[in-house]
Amino acid sequence: MSAALLSVLGAAAPAVAVTAPAVSNGTVHNLHIHLRNSSSSNWSGFAATGGGFTSISASWVEQTGSEVDCSGGSPQYYSWYEMYPAYPTNFSNTVKPGDHFTGSVTYNGSGKFTMKLSDTTQGWSRSVSKTYSPAQRYSVEVIAEAPSSSTDVLPLTDFATVNFTNSLANGQALGNYSPDQINMVSGSTTKASTSSLSGGESFSVAWRHS
Repeated sequence: MSAALLSVLGAAAPAVAVTAPAVSNGTVHNLHIHLRNSSSSNWSGFAATGGGFTSISASWVEQTGSEVDCSGGSPQYYSWYEMYPAYPTNFSNTVKPGDHFTGSVTYNGSGKFTMKLSDTTQGWSRSVSKTYSPAQRYSVEVIAEAPSSSTDVLPLTDFATVNFTNSLANGQALGNYSPDQINMVSGSTTKASTSSLSGGESFSVAWRHS
């Protein structure tokens, strides 16, 4: 029926992804942030480009879990990682609504990446290392993502609002990289909207339409 995917992506082109939204407290002063606005059919959040990225990290509390698929009216909750060009792989750990997550993707050299995901509410953490030598590390993203089928973007479940905090790239506030502010839009319909950055590290994504 519908699903909401909340992800911390980064360190590759194509993107290398770690699922999970973000939340950590921090304040950065004297930032000069020049934001660009754009839209995407399945993303809402912030993306920075320019190359040379070696890490992306963030924390978050989200209402629906790292991913929730609704089938026949019954929600199913997951956590996962994805390493291009393979399909996403689900972790077997428990995920519940309202859980707090921290995720990161780190480049270790020689095409190797480490993807870490922690559910601090349930008390588990997973770490996976994979290699993708062609990765150019041109962009990093902290986003909420709509699910997709093999042919199209699927309806977006009402996840209310997801708060992302402590969004860092190369150990610095994401706002330092003049990231692109992305709203999820389908035709003339805004499906999810992204707030402005606070302190260069924190923002929220709000559901607007399925």
